[in-house]
Amino acid sequence: MPELLLEILSEEIPARMQARAADDLKRLVTDGLKAAGLEFTSAESYVTPRRLVLVVDGLPTEIEGKSEERRGPKVDAPEQAINGFKGSLPEGAVIEERETPKGTFFYASVSVPGRKAAYVLGDIIGDMLISLPWPKSMKWSAQDFVWVRPIHGLLGLFSGEKLPFHLAMNMRGKKRSWAEHETMFEDSERPILSAGNTSVGHRFLAPDAFEVKDFADYKKKLEAAKVMLDPAERRQKIELEAKALCEKEGLSLKDDPGLLDEVTGLVEWPVVLMGTIDDDFMALPDEVLSTSMRSHQKYFSTLGADGKLANKFIVVANTETKDGGAQVVAGNERVLRARLSDAKFFWDQDRSETLASRAPALKDRVFHAKLGTLDEKVDRMQALAATLTTFVPEADKDKVRSAARLAKADLSTGMVGEFPELQGLMGRYYAQHDGEDTAVCDAIAEHYSPLGPNDSCPTNPISVCVALADKIDTLVGFFAIDEKPTGSKDPYALRRAALGVIRLVLENGLRLPLTKVFAEAHGTLGAGNNPADDLMAFFADRLKVHLREQGVRHDLIDAVFALGGEDDLVRLIKRVEALQSFLATEDGENLLTAYKRAANILRAEEKKDGKSYKDAPDAGLLSDDAEKALADALDHAKPAIDNALAAEDFVAAMQALAGLRAPVDTFFDDVTVNADDAALRANRLKLLNGIRASLDGVADFSKIEGK
Repeated sequence: MPELLLEILSEEIPARMQARAADDLKRLVTDGLKAAGLEFTSAESYVTPRRLVLVVDGLPTEIEGKSEERRGPKVDAPEQAINGFKGSLPEGAVIEERETPKGTFFYASVSVPGRKAAYVLGDIIGDMLISLPWPKSMKWSAQDFVWVRPIHGLLGLFSGEKLPFHLAMNMRGKKRSWAEHETMFEDSERPILSAGNTSVGHRFLAPDAFEVKDFADYKKKLEAAKVMLDPAERRQKIELEAKALCEKEGLSLKDDPGLLDEVTGLVEWPVVLMGTIDDDFMALPDEVLSTSMRSHQKYFSTLGADGKLANKFIVVANTETKDGGAQVVAGNERVLRARLSDAKFFWDQDRSETLASRAPALKDRVFHAKLGTLDEKVDRMQALAATLTTFVPEADKDKVRSAARLAKADLSTGMVGEFPELQGLMGRYYAQHDGEDTAVCDAIAEHYSPLGPNDSCPTNPISVCVALADKIDTLVGFFAIDEKPTGSKDPYALRRAALGVIRLVLENGLRLPLTKVFAEAHGTLGAGNNPADDLMAFFADRLKVHLREQGVRHDLIDAVFALGGEDDLVRLIKRVEALQSFLATEDGENLLTAYKRAANILRAEEKKDGKSYKDAPDAGLLSDDAEKALADALDHAKPAIDNALAAEDFVAAMQALAGLRAPVDTFFDDVTVNADDAALRANRLKLLNGIRASLDGVADFSKIEGK
């Protein structure tokens, strides 16, 4: 069946945007095909630094004509609505009035003529070019059409023939019919992007144009023209050849998937080479060497048999040279030499003064206009970290205070000024040089952690205190001045800070009363209102995100938080886990159903009567055996539940709840709640309230969703 082949050739697309762009290209075109009624068997997208490519197989050559019926507004609808409906119909539509159970409506019978698929594809591609989202776009020349980079050409083939497609580039955001495109094409003043049947190869190695018949022909000719179309193939080639070069030298390649993905997006024809680092620079910390190579030059680091950084690096070129890459390697070594010379200068200069002597310079660095300088933030961190030692076992208060005081000092060093991503790490090296305690040095390096879900979480008590103090001070400060995350915007990374606090607390098993700690942090701030309540709600949302991958249900977290006053995350998780296990049992499932039934009856009757039934039932009015059994079970369950909760034995609390299942089931089977006798009815409603109250003592069961 016919095949659609599309290639958009442009200037270099930023590596970070390529994968998303390929996905968006495929999504927009295939969505357009489905909307147009064009079925297909498969669709694949590809991307290189210079081209976005889509191939769709199994398309029909024509869309058959069809008749369809459209329902309009009611006949007594406003005239504007009726005219709008009629105006949306094509010429020849037959309109009639039709009675339905919901009233009399206008109906229209519309004949949709058949169309050649090629013309429909032209419209879909035009819509895609206008709609494809980019994080950043640009104009070029005098054109209004925007794209991530200037477009050089468009290859468009359908069933081996050029697509009848032209896009007037100064008609950005405006859809035009094929007939309008035909007239535009005659206007020489309009810049036109037209589909052709040619492409070009590698910019330097094979820049000449070549004709294309189909995707197989296209890919084969691209390969001959020094372009590897599939990013997965380029990635694999880079990795395998880099590892092979390392093995020849008795080394191993440092694992760096992110850099591998980025470099894959920088080359169309990867040529993997190895360079050498001058011995003069090998005394620099490994992080300095790898950061200099990775961040600025996109080089891969290598490791020796001892796991330490070796004096070799891997560079991936985008071209072949007659000398086998010798000049490319020499040029990269020269650039790296200059970069590392700067790093060595900073390394030597920074160690000429103690880290502590650099801390006062933080007075000249503003943390936030409403939250003061970094020096003031460090003062707050120091006070809060000292308070946190009460809740972190084996945390030495003096060492915690020392680590907090020095934590941000490396921001005043030349090395961190040059390589901001090394903050904390360089502080540890400089603190070690000054003879600081090992735990203090580690806390300086680790206080930013964890930075994300895959980052390691500190466990050293000194590190934990300082890391918590840093993150909690930031959260309380920005919430106090009403700089909270909104939607997808989180300029101060407060969501990441909250997740960091959650991980530090849970992974270290800390019994930390967050509300009290937030109040302590706010007390040192002296700005805004105490945001403890808002922060607890914020933490509830972050906790749901954190636990989602572990299979913990979000509604159970809501149910426990709804009790109020729960700010101990370790205790909360224990309660949630026990609740989740209980609800997975038959007793738990049935008791939840009974709770919802009791709650619904109570809600309706309390609303109708205008009063609540929270008093204890009158034992003298219990006439039915099922009533008596339920009342007795509730009397025994309540103290058992209360005692278990007080002991934080949540499993025992759930077992006590399970004991209610049988008497509750029997009560609903045998007893009519809304009895004719008003006193008996009220007493039975109080029994229902006993069911609700017993379960709500463990969690707010109204927040729990059924299966």
